[in-house]
Amino acid sequence: MGTKSSAVEEKAVSGMVVEVAGASYLVEDDGGVVYRCRTVSATRSANDDESLVAVGDRVELRHSVSGKEMPEAVIVSVEKRRSQLCRKRDLRRNRSREKIQVIAANIDQLVVVVSAFEPPLSQRLIDRYLVFAESEQLHPVIVVNKMDLDEDGTAKGVMQLYEGLGCHICYVSACERTGIDELRDILAGSVSAFSGHSGVGKSTIINLLLGEERLKTSETSIKTGKGVHTTSRSVMLALPSGGRVIDTPGIREFSLSGISRENLRFYFSEFLPFMPECAFSSCSHTVEPGCAVRDAVESGLIQPSRYESYLLLLESLEEDD
Repeated sequence: MGTKSSAVEEKAVSGMVVEVAGASYLVEDDGGVVYRCRTVSATRSANDDESLVAVGDRVELRHSVSGKEMPEAVIVSVEKRRSQLCRKRDLRRNRSREKIQVIAANIDQLVVVVSAFEPPLSQRLIDRYLVFAESEQLHPVIVVNKMDLDEDGTAKGVMQLYEGLGCHICYVSACERTGIDELRDILAGSVSAFSGHSGVGKSTIINLLLGEERLKTSETSIKTGKGVHTTSRSVMLALPSGGRVIDTPGIREFSLSGISRENLRFYFSEFLPFMPECAFSSCSHTVEPGCAVRDAVESGLIQPSRYESYLLLLESLEEDD
């Protein structure tokens, strides 16, 4: 009587990419089986961007190899993404011709992690993320970590601006484990991408949410005051309380590649009530006479810091053109 063969078993499998590390991918099928995968020249994508596969992508697999500890497969097609998180590639360090890298796909929420102390809280980063979230129709959540170090209330004072804009803000201290339960409730039932500068505590917070240390962590550099890069790949993790989180690499240059200079103004919600009053319907709110948005800034109805962020983002989009 012959033994069961461990040869290649050809079959079609649908699943979701849960980890990307270079040219290797882990895909979890709808039954919970995880496959080690690769792409081939014939791999098809329903997306127009340069990144073929990202964490969160729905894919179809073929030619599964049985008889191994982890079955292997080839990704033959990638479904259309309903949302995506991108960053600019550092072309000096990466020989890839891709200028934009998709690091997370099909997400529901964008969780922006910032620090109340070191690295310093960056309003410019928050504003950039909020614009992106609005453009992708994602629910933004701002997580302010290291609140135990905000002794003079500076960070809390800065965040009052965003509370006034209706942003969902969660104050946490990973060190003291406060605010984690509230964040866990926010994440339940959704696919949430965690992002922010290195050193703000993303991986530490996710480990607390998981109830175990699954991700590598590090401290902020004492010498530079900047975060030490710990997440080198994108990975999706299932939370015990429900929902999934994607831990993304620290983003030094977050991409707004899908937003035009002409449309940027529509993603600053506090501008919208004043825009119809501008003398010109195409007003860029920079130099045109009769600009109601600039008048609102001067009268204090729009915070100057937000307007400054708008101008800086507008300038960055000009550089990308």
